[in-house]
Amino acid sequence: MKKGIATVAQLSAFDEVIDARSPAEFDEDRIPGAISCPVLDNAQRVVVGTIYKQQSAFEARRIGAAMVAENIAHHLKTRFHDKPKNWRPLVYCWRGGQRSGAFVTWLRLIGWDACQLEGGYKTWRRMVVAELEELPARFDLRVVCGATGSAKTRVLDALAKLGAQVLDLEHLAAHKGSVLGALPDRPQPTQKSFETELFRTLHALDPARPVFVEAESRKIGRIQVPEALIRQMRASPCVAIEASREARLEFLVRDYAYLGDDIADLQKKIDFLKGLQSNETLERWKTLAAAHDLPTLFAEFIELHYDPLYHRSQNRNFTRFPSAPIFTSDDLSPAGIEALARRILAAAAAQPEALTRVADPATP
Repeated sequence: MKKGIATVAQLSAFDEVIDARSPAEFDEDRIPGAISCPVLDNAQRVVVGTIYKQQSAFEARRIGAAMVAENIAHHLKTRFHDKPKNWRPLVYCWRGGQRSGAFVTWLRLIGWDACQLEGGYKTWRRMVVAELEELPARFDLRVVCGATGSAKTRVLDALAKLGAQVLDLEHLAAHKGSVLGALPDRPQPTQKSFETELFRTLHALDPARPVFVEAESRKIGRIQVPEALIRQMRASPCVAIEASREARLEFLVRDYAYLGDDIADLQKKIDFLKGLQSNETLERWKTLAAAHDLPTLFAEFIELHYDPLYHRSQNRNFTRFPSAPIFTSDDLSPAGIEALARRILAAAAAQPEALTRVADPATP
């Protein structure tokens, strides 16, 4: 290791990773586990940048240096006042330049073996992007397909609890994927943050074991799924859930019950379907929403929007869907979902490519 400089491959060698960028940069994405200790806050960064453009680089450095010194002193007094002599931190900024360099200089003057990340966050980001081009092809994906309301995400949860490997893209994207899919308590991450978490998740999986993943389109809300992963999913074996209409409707009403808490927002989401449904249909749906008649509303969603969309897209997008083993169910309660997951796992252990239809034992 070059004195005072470290590479991305050496991240695990440090006791702490410090992000010296502004809070806004940190919020957009960061190296996993890093703590935010900005040497310039959001407003200060704007001030220094403006002076650099409108006056001179010297004046920007002169004013910025005072701000940086003050902020580093604050971190030393509050965040690092109790660190032992053998503490080894790694500091990074945007591209391994002056912000992290100044921080490391002070830390090393104190006596800590601090290092600066070579190339900064930009190097980390380039590695994530490159790895996401290569990683998906290493895995034996099993794509869980089924019409909206088939409890695919809950089946993934149940599979994980039973010991299977799963890749829950909707959890990483904080979105259920449909036009109604925004979560009430979790904003979606930034694209960069999503890709960092996807990178971490894939690295934690064992390529020697199957990985179950839900069928997704290229976008989950406003998050774009990396192209290499989409390609791998669309070429992978599929598992098809065929739940009864009654079971799906009951599940949707339960799983999306929170939509009834904000009728104005639900009506706004319905308006997103303009151009896909007639104005008359959209007005009827908004009236149903206003009446809190979610069962009737969701039944029409299934019949007029989700099912036609599913039947158009699934065969076209997933090349091995026509040969997928089919798991039928008329029970999508928590117990029914667990039973469905157990049947999927049992079939996966018994050469699923040889199966054509796997019926619910309770189905005649």
